[in-house]
Formats: sequence, C-alpha cells, structure tokens
Amino acid sequence: MTITSTLLRLPGDGVTLAAERWDPETTTRKGTILLLHGGGQTRHSWQRTGLRVAENGWRAFAIDARGHGDSEWAADGDYSPDSHARDLARVVASLDEPPVLVGASMGGMAALLAQAADPHLGRALILVDITPRAEPEGLAKIHAFMRSGLAGFDTLADVLAAVVAYNPNRTRAPRVEGLRKNLRLRDGKWYWHWDPRLLEHRENGPEQAEASEIRARAAARAITVPTLLIRGAQSEVVSTQGADDLLTLVPGARHIEVSGAGHMVSGDDNDVLGAGLLDFLADCVPPIATAPGDDYDLPHRAR
Repeated sequence: MTITSTLLRLPGDGVTLAAERWDPETTTRKGTILLLHGGGQTRHSWQRTGLRVAENGWRAFAIDARGHGDSEWAADGDYSPDSHARDLARVVASLDEPPVLVGASMGGMAALLAQAADPHLGRALILVDITPRAEPEGLAKIHAFMRSGLAGFDTLADVLAAVVAYNPNRTRAPRVEGLRKNLRLRDGKWYWHWDPRLLEHRENGPEQAEASEIRARAAARAITVPTLLIRGAQSEVVSTQGADDLLTLVPGARHIEVSGAGHMVSGDDNDVLGAGLLDFLADCVPPIATAPGDDYDLPHRAR
C-alpha cells in the first residue's frame, strides 16, 4: 500500500502550527488520529507511528507544538499546559470529524486537559507515559537534560553522546540523521529546535508538580471517552503507582507497558507502541466510514 504524506499548516490559538498528514490509500478510512509529541521533541518523533496507522486505514496528523519544530513561537512566551490545550482545541475545530487524541508527555497533558474541558473534543484518548502523578526525580532529570543543551553543541556527535548519556538503557541507539531533524545549525553550533522560553514558564518547572497533579487529577476524573495508557516499563516519570492511580481516576481505562522502554516510548520501542495503539483502536474505537478526498478543512460535524 502506498501512503502519501503532506506538509501543512494548522491553526492554533494565536499561532500557526506545522504538521504532517498521512492519508491512507483505501476506499474508506477509519477516522482521524492526532499525534502530539513531548516537550523538546517535534512531529518527527511520530513518523513511524503516523505511517503505520495510515497503513491500517487511519488518517494521521503529527503536529509540531507551539515553539517546537516548524511551528510558530509564542510571541508572549506562553508555553503553559493551557496554551497547548487551547491549540489542540483550535486544531480539532478545523477538522471535519472528532479525532482520536494521542499524546506523549507534554502532548498527553494537553490532550487530557483539552478533552476534560470539552468531553466531545476527541473520540478516544491515548496517553503515552504521562499521568497526573509524575515522579519529581524524573521531571528534574528531563529539565536538567533540556537545560544542558541551551548553549548548543559543537558537533552532531556531541548531540548523540548527550542523548545516549541521558538514556543509556535504550535498546535501539538513536541515529544522527533522526536527531538532526530536531536541530538547527546557527553560528557554527547545533541547537535544539524549540523556544528556550519553554523552560522559563512558571507552570513548567518541577516545583509546580504538586499543583499540576491536582489539576490533572480533576481533568482525569472528567474523561468519559475510551482511554489507554501506554507506559514505558523503565519510565522515571510515570511509576506503577502513577499508572494505577490513572486507572482509578478513569474507570474502564486500559493500560499496557512497553518492556525495555523509558519515558520516550515512541523512540525506545515504536513497534510495540504502534501495535498496542492499533489493538486499542480496533477494540474500542469504531471506524468512521468516510471516503478519501473529503474536505479536511471543514469544521467537524455537529455532535
């Protein structure tokens, strides 16, 4: 099967977002999936997943969050969880149908908050290594890693070494070619392609973990759509207790663990993630029978 991909722009809340769309080559498609990356990543972390779900009949969008990749940076420096949730709501409003929301880490929190604010926003919610309860040590490690690259890297080999040092247990070593998609060369140094002000927002620091958890727990209690948690078995951010807590907050939610994967599940074992995602969709999300070539820019139908 030949899968076509298209680069496009989508409306956020006061920013324009870059995205890649994969269209299945079938007589009918099953629905739409939005793939939302974690902090400091870009849409490229979802490349293999986007292709795989399209091969199985789903239209998929991988979106660069505000301040990341090729999306616009926020003029006012607002990179709060609320800002990402508002962006997501605007994207969904531009579609022709309610999508399945798939979010990793930062993207998962945005999806959780947006879905709680509008119970009809998405048809299902898939959280990739993110729950209301996050381990402080894991959050601190992520922030330290992100801050360590603010001064830039002299070579791509230095970038690779930093990533390996951050995640030494990763079974599949990162490729320089893949990392390069998340970097930009300026004045002879390589920089991560995200707005450094992301780390400065008052709501994004590890010291805000308790307040963030309280709010996220309230959001989780409001979720009524089919929900799946995909947790990296070696995650330093989501513990088994955090996973159990989410399953209590969202009755009926499903849970799978990806053996050998840490917090960056999509990079550590994308094959297992994709298989678990497709199994969940087959079991819990009935297809929407629509033909290829539908006008994707229409507001989604009244619900």
